[in-house]
Amino acid sequence: MNESEYIPIAALNQYAYCPHRCWRMFCAGEFTENEYTIEGTSLHDRVHSLSQEKQGEDWQIRAIWLKSRQYGLIGKSDLIEASNGEIFPVEYKRGRKGEWDNDELQVGAQALCLEEMTGKSIKIGYVYYAHSHHRQEVEISEDLRDRVRQTITDIQRLFTDNIVPQAVYSPRCRGCSLKSRCLPQATAKVARYQEIS
Repeated sequence: MNESEYIPIAALNQYAYCPHRCWRMFCAGEFTENEYTIEGTSLHDRVHSLSQEKQGEDWQIRAIWLKSRQYGLIGKSDLIEASNGEIFPVEYKRGRKGEWDNDELQVGAQALCLEEMTGKSIKIGYVYYAHSHHRQEVEISEDLRDRVRQTITDIQRLFTDNIVPQAVYSPRCRGCSLKSRCLPQATAKVARYQEIS
């Protein structure tokens, strides 16, 4: 597998949020900024300054690249912490805890990469939400691992089959920066009209 065939870890988050958005970003190369993406980029710019800190026996390492040959994943971590022989991936997000599981999926993918890179079992990760200043614990359970592996399979299919996933309107569309590109409400209206005709 060459580098261009690796799936970006962030693609798992996008796919779990909306397969159509993932296709637009990673297959069609489309991306549009809005207030949420600009705020998220600003947060990651601050977090992604490569650094390493030691506090007693605890380590914090920012902005290192993670890779898994087994799963074909690659991406940059926000923060990796080590404490008492345990390693924890920490993903930073701009808002408050979301209603959906896409952030946890991204942490699970980071854990799989870290396990392959270090040979250590990862049991817990975290999502840090900047608006609430709250860390949400993510158990790296067998269920989460299965969902990560299934999402990797789905994205591989998305990347190779060249079939555009349907744009489906949902509450998630309200904050999506690509909403004006896929027009999910218009797509839903056309589908309803075609059913009536």
